[in-house]
Amino acid sequence: MNEYLRNIIQNIPDKPGCYQYFDDKGIIIYVGKAKNLKKRVSQYFTKNHDSPKTRILVSKIRDIKYIIVDTEEDTLLLENNLIKEFQPRYNVMLKDDKSYPSIVIRNEYYPRVELTRKISKDGSQYFGPYTNVLSVKTLLEFVHKLYPIRTCSLNLTPEKIAEGKYKVCLEYHIKRCLGPCVGLQTPENYIKNVESIKEILKGNTNLVSDEIYAKMLELAENQEFEEANKLKEKYLLIENFKNKSTVVSNINYNIDIYSYDEDESAAYINYLNVHNGAIIQAYTFEYRKRLEEEKEELLGLGIIEVRERFGSKAKEIVVPFYPDLTLEGVEFVIPQRGDKKKLLLLSTQNVRQYKIDKLKKAESLNPEQRSVRILKEIQKDLNLKELPTHIECFDNSNIQGTNPVSACVVFKMGKPSKRDYRHFNVKTVEGPDDFSTMREVVYRRYRRLLEEETPLPQLIVIDGGKGQLSAACESLKALEIYGKVAIVGIAKRLEEIYYPEDSIPLYLDKNSESLKVLQHLRDEAHRFGITFHRNQRSKSQVKSELDNIKGIGDETKRLLLREFRSVKRIKLAEDKELEKIIGKFKTALIRKYFEEKNN
Repeated sequence: MNEYLRNIIQNIPDKPGCYQYFDDKGIIIYVGKAKNLKKRVSQYFTKNHDSPKTRILVSKIRDIKYIIVDTEEDTLLLENNLIKEFQPRYNVMLKDDKSYPSIVIRNEYYPRVELTRKISKDGSQYFGPYTNVLSVKTLLEFVHKLYPIRTCSLNLTPEKIAEGKYKVCLEYHIKRCLGPCVGLQTPENYIKNVESIKEILKGNTNLVSDEIYAKMLELAENQEFEEANKLKEKYLLIENFKNKSTVVSNINYNIDIYSYDEDESAAYINYLNVHNGAIIQAYTFEYRKRLEEEKEELLGLGIIEVRERFGSKAKEIVVPFYPDLTLEGVEFVIPQRGDKKKLLLLSTQNVRQYKIDKLKKAESLNPEQRSVRILKEIQKDLNLKELPTHIECFDNSNIQGTNPVSACVVFKMGKPSKRDYRHFNVKTVEGPDDFSTMREVVYRRYRRLLEEETPLPQLIVIDGGKGQLSAACESLKALEIYGKVAIVGIAKRLEEIYYPEDSIPLYLDKNSESLKVLQHLRDEAHRFGITFHRNQRSKSQVKSELDNIKGIGDETKRLLLREFRSVKRIKLAEDKELEKIIGKFKTALIRKYFEEKNN
């Protein structure tokens, strides 16, 4: 730190505020907030930073400016505004360049209610924004069906209407508008409808439905059945709308809910606004991480952003953890049970889905990214030192103790590499001895790789439990590579993962990508091994019956099997059928062999 910066830091007060770092070109590269400016800024130059990005930031700082404010809430608002205005290189950036739709009630003599993406300070009233344009259109369709209001853009001032310049349109004839343009609807009646629409947009559907229901009963008592029936239709429309909307409970909650998720490069925040027990707003956004930002800091930043953007004044905020934020008159709640807990879980589902959708979109453009992510998950779940880009799995096959064989399948970057598959005829084991078979094939496999100086895998998977795993480990020890290559066993019954010298198995989540890859490995090894075993058995059966006959060569055997398909059919064939294919002499040899065998 040079003398110029040291002098600035010495004079920074111990007060809350925001600080700005500038580079040698006078460009703001970072904006931060602090409860104590002097203490926070000093830490950048006196503390050893683990993050390379933070070290680079500090090395580029050539000037420091700060702004003192009265409260911690003011520091958050100021920081948010400065980041938006200057977009410093090393600050988290809100990834949100969309113009979300809102519903506007125009500041007009006969107000229109319509969708808009532009907010203007013209006295109009706005509701939203909404993240789903389809939900906005559905809501507009509902209110227009409930209350016939105009959709035209005519300048409906009293003077223009009095001049008689306008005529009713199709909307009037299909009863979607009551004709205010020609004076068929009074301003008072029209505004009353608009006020009811406002209550619905605010989430006060109960208030509107109760009012309609009371008026309906009054008209029925006065025997005005036709008008009462019209109100009944409106009442049923609102009740149906309420049933389809997300109603939390009968308790009229007016709260905000936030949930949080993150990965290495971004933080994701979901916001739900609940008014009178119903969710009337949902919004998910992300921050791109730049430095060593803590989740508490990022959640606090997100809450300030939402309250400023949407004008939320909620006095109770439900959160998954306490943010680095204090708001006057606002209580932060971490619910443990009940409706608020259910709301938090709903918000959490939304933020996770947003993260998954973003990941899937990125992986569809770059398939290798998905492979690396899955391998990192396997590395984390199995606590591996290296990323398992090369995995090998072994499985033994010896049905009823005959023709013991073993298979080795190879996965590279999480996918089968079939050209690297290998199968083994067991040489030193008699009968169905699974442990000895595993010991032999693992030894043979890796002795050869070592002799050929071929790279070893980062992970070996043994299809079997503790016994098979221990046998494989003995071979690795004999080759002096035990501990250099990770090895695990996967038992079939409960999908237990065993580690060497550890009797307690690991159970992976049934839906985890890691377990799916291990299961794929195991199943592929089993398939490859069984196929090879069947081939060997078939060859063994044919050999025992035909290859032992002196004078019968491979070509004769091929001709016979092509015609009769099996040794059993050859035995049952008539002499003249055989003679037609292989002649009398060879037919006599085959007949003599089977007669002697039967005797």
